[in-house]
Amino acid sequence: MTIFLQSLISGILIGGVYALIGIGLTIIFGVMRVINFAHGDLLMLGMYATYFLFTLLGVDPFVSIVFTIPLMFLYGGVLQKVFINRILNSLPQNQILLTIGLGLIMSNAVMLAFTSDYKILTTSYSSGSVDILGISVSQPLAISFAITAAITALLYWFLLKTDTGQAIRATAQDREAAQLMGINVNRMSIIAFGLGASLAGTAGALISPTYYIFPQVGSTFTLKAFVITVLGGMGSIVGATLGGILIGIAESIGGVYLGSGWKEVIVFVLFLLVLLFKPSGLMGKSNA
Repeated sequence: MTIFLQSLISGILIGGVYALIGIGLTIIFGVMRVINFAHGDLLMLGMYATYFLFTLLGVDPFVSIVFTIPLMFLYGGVLQKVFINRILNSLPQNQILLTIGLGLIMSNAVMLAFTSDYKILTTSYSSGSVDILGISVSQPLAISFAITAAITALLYWFLLKTDTGQAIRATAQDREAAQLMGINVNRMSIIAFGLGASLAGTAGALISPTYYIFPQVGSTFTLKAFVITVLGGMGSIVGATLGGILIGIAESIGGVYLGSGWKEVIVFVLFLLVLLFKPSGLMGKSNA
């Protein structure tokens, strides 16, 4: 029972970071109806930024989000303005090809600049753990989850209570109606993509103390983000949060009881079951 509870808690903790990745992709899709296949590569950039802030300047990985969030927001805004904005009304396959191409440019540019060698960010607490009622909990995962919860709560407040947040939600619900009501939908698109990029970069910073850092790491998380988004319901932030935590739990428990090689299989079996019995996702609407 202790092993089960420990793996459950670990799954919830890592699932919180997964949720942050899924929320970023969901915001981008909700506002622009573009699936960003470069999302994982934005996370990879966040990991590298965190690594170099730590090794060159001594900035703690969890403190580095203070720098990572605004930098990735600006970078995402530039990507949207220069590239994504040009294909908003194009065929879906053109949108997919563009975002895949952007991802390849990012990963290969990083590989040329820093080689494809794996990098490890080691801190004093990387392998640390805390004991809660006899259950050992990873210290970096616990800190990551706490930061993720705070960022998610702040994001919900921003979307629900601020004028800009409500404008983003209105644009996501009906882009044309929002424009007719005087909302600058192009500006909302830039902000949405910037938010998505900053959330991906933040997730990269939070997992960097417990994950290998290399240029192709983004492809793994792009696929994971896509599964989380579809699992929770395309465009649903609550669904992305729930989907991320479910994926984290499935990976953790599956890895303990079936072996690490099976945890990805369990995730995709869960994904297929949801598509079979509720194609719109856990929190999605059938008429969406």
